[in-house]
Amino acid sequence: MKIGIVGIGALGCLLGAYLEEVADVVLIGQWPEQVATIRAAGLWLERLDGRRTRHSLPITSDPTEIGCVDVALIAVKSRQTKDAAHLAAPLLDADGLVVTLQNGLNNCATLRGVLGESRVTLGVTAQGATLLGAGQVRHAGAGPTYFGLDLALGSAQQERLPRLVELFNSAGFEAHLVADTDGLVWSKLAVNAAINPLTALLRVPNGFLSEHDALVAVMRGVAQEVVAVAAAQGITLPLPDTLDRPRIVAQATAANRSSMLQDVERGALTENDAICGAVARLGRDLSVPTPLNSRLCRLVRQVDEVRPPLREAGDVAGLLALLNDVSE
Repeated sequence: MKIGIVGIGALGCLLGAYLEEVADVVLIGQWPEQVATIRAAGLWLERLDGRRTRHSLPITSDPTEIGCVDVALIAVKSRQTKDAAHLAAPLLDADGLVVTLQNGLNNCATLRGVLGESRVTLGVTAQGATLLGAGQVRHAGAGPTYFGLDLALGSAQQERLPRLVELFNSAGFEAHLVADTDGLVWSKLAVNAAINPLTALLRVPNGFLSEHDALVAVMRGVAQEVVAVAAAQGITLPLPDTLDRPRIVAQATAANRSSMLQDVERGALTENDAICGAVARLGRDLSVPTPLNSRLCRLVRQVDEVRPPLREAGDVAGLLALLNDVSE
């Protein structure tokens, strides 16, 4: 199977490094330094056990150089989804399958608007990756990946999904095929909304959150708001420990620096609008209170505007004071 990975940041490179051992893989992205570095020196992966391995992956910024792929995995930031759809378009024939493995909501709908419903499905992954620099990625946490067997998919696309699941498992990723991904997307959103903005505001790795009872309580509150907004849409989250899952994930990925924190550290815009912002907007539309998501969204927006609300990293008391401030 030929797999094109659209997105050459942390997750895209992590997937590429593992999958190239079991499939024909090519990376596609628009980061010139990353393209040049991987072409010249390969991609270096720091594995979960600390070993470093080098991977000579094909990489390009021009999808017309590749020809058609069987599957395109989308691993870009939410704000880049439409651009990724146009990058993927030349890679696909009528039977091509596109899977989004992104954070946030509405990525699948955006991709389908460009590529068609019959070729796009949802994926949800709990794999954690940290970009250490151009051509270097750390596998920072492992977790299951789910692929949706969407009824809107064409028959050729549906037939490719079991093989994709098999390849992920062969590469060392736990993967499953499921009939309904809506609940899983919202489960992941509950974790992202609870962990990412807190780590970005405090400028700390994930494990820091699980070490402070007050922050664990905030994470539970954020997750509870996500559950309430999902329930108002008739969506049930499938995991029984949803409210405690942010703490569990933070512990399991203690050394990881969340994708939102990585964005802050390199001066890039965060995915705030597609995570806490999306929860807050839907909450308003559905008359479901989301005070924590709304305040976190507002605070991270200040970071995006280069007005960080906290002067010192790890200022838990300062953050809690801001979250308790209802004067917005």
